[in-house]
Amino acid sequence: MIRSFLGAVAILLLSVPLALAEIGDDGLHKEPWMRDTFKDLREDLQDANAEGKRLMLIFEQRGCIYCKKMHEEVFSDPEVSQYIEDNFFVVQLNMHGATEVTDLDGDVLPESDMARKWGLLFTPLILFLPEEVPEDMPAHRAAVATMPGAFSKMTTYDLLTWVNGKLYEVNPSEDFQRYHARMIKERGGEQ
Repeated sequence: MIRSFLGAVAILLLSVPLALAEIGDDGLHKEPWMRDTFKDLREDLQDANAEGKRLMLIFEQRGCIYCKKMHEEVFSDPEVSQYIEDNFFVVQLNMHGATEVTDLDGDVLPESDMARKWGLLFTPLILFLPEEVPEDMPAHRAAVATMPGAFSKMTTYDLLTWVNGKLYEVNPSEDFQRYHARMIKERGGEQ
């Protein structure tokens, strides 16, 4: 009996790290819904559209405590994770990476230079792209919303639903902050 109990405890303790976000060779957290692409954002946008999803770009960096927070406290939530998987085509970029990225305007730069081109300073940073972008427009100018930093589960979920539902077009007088405040009220104060 004691041996069975200790065996169950050992299995439980060994499985705990598996519940945490996986860390890749690049030091970035990995999620099953992240796509491994050639980082040609024009192709990624086409692929997202073909799947009926929104293109979501997430910049992270090795050792980022706020990235870790997002992965362990927000993206790990089954409701948030499933919503992302169902509605977004997610491409992860490394703030200090060397992999070449082709911007929507055709510029080809290493990830770190693309982050500089776009004026990105902090991680995590998420850019949400529309379905159609003019050929000469870079991704950061085309983005319909940007999430700079780590936010709570419900703030993140509200932003995901606001972007996915194109509520910035449907009701332009209700920007994200007003939408989020309304959602908090409808949830009885849950933020």
